[in-house]
Amino acid sequence: MSHSGSKKALERPDPLVADLRGYLLTERKRSPLTVAAYERDLVEFGRFLQEAPGAQTPLSRVQSSQIRRYIAYMFDERGWDSRTVCRKLSSIRALYRFLKITGVLENDPAAAIPGPSTAKRRPAPLKVDEVMKLLRTSLAGRNDTIRARDAAIMELFYASGMRRAELAGVRLCDVDLAERTIRVTGKGNKERVVVINRAAAGAIEAYLRLRPRSPDPALFLGRSGRALTPKHVWRIFRAIYRISGIEKHATPHTLRHSFATHLVENGVDLETVRELLGHESLATTGVYLQLAMGHKRRAYDEAHPRDRMANR
Repeated sequence: MSHSGSKKALERPDPLVADLRGYLLTERKRSPLTVAAYERDLVEFGRFLQEAPGAQTPLSRVQSSQIRRYIAYMFDERGWDSRTVCRKLSSIRALYRFLKITGVLENDPAAAIPGPSTAKRRPAPLKVDEVMKLLRTSLAGRNDTIRARDAAIMELFYASGMRRAELAGVRLCDVDLAERTIRVTGKGNKERVVVINRAAAGAIEAYLRLRPRSPDPALFLGRSGRALTPKHVWRIFRAIYRISGIEKHATPHTLRHSFATHLVENGVDLETVRELLGHESLATTGVYLQLAMGHKRRAYDEAHPRDRMANR
């Protein structure tokens, strides 16, 4: 077998991974994007097991010592940080929990393995002027339809706080421009209604005037006339971000954080922000209250006269 042929064989998902995929999608109601990430992580783990010195080990016969060696490999050979290693270890744990639950394995080799410690990072939102710089950036060499579509996508990210998979999944029938609302299908196929601002509604209306006729019900279409995927949406964001002149690192999720932080800074209550973001728990949304505290402190210092008095 050629090297390329053997590599393709290693990339072929194990049937156990396919079983996990079905379980996560149908019974756990995980998003296709999350499940695809699990699959990629487990294919990488399977490749490590096949390429390790000595006997090749199938996923069903893995020992705890091999998972520990894989953790060391991810740090030492691949140079991945703790957050990445933790995420990939979570995929491995999900597989072996599933195999134990379904009776394929008697013992879970990943159960007793602690993940590397990671400092919980707060989301880093953009400032309002940085967001405006991003929203005013357009790509050269694109026709009017594509430019209008890209502008509507960027405005909608900031107006709604949607995740990129949610934005890619918006259909024409979900949009009510008169009421400025959009029905969103989030994690676990749970629906919520988000409000959008006039700027986003105007950008979507401008795009709809140019949107090509298509049997596809998606709001945002690619050049082929079919719905954009989350990966396409990411590429659009990245292309605009790269020429925007913003020095701070930013992703579509950064606009989600910026959306929430700016609302809290301007007095919107946490329960409303929680509903708009689609968070299950108010505790998850509470981080934005901490982020907004600096803004409140500056406003307080500017408004309160006591510290500016001569005789303190």
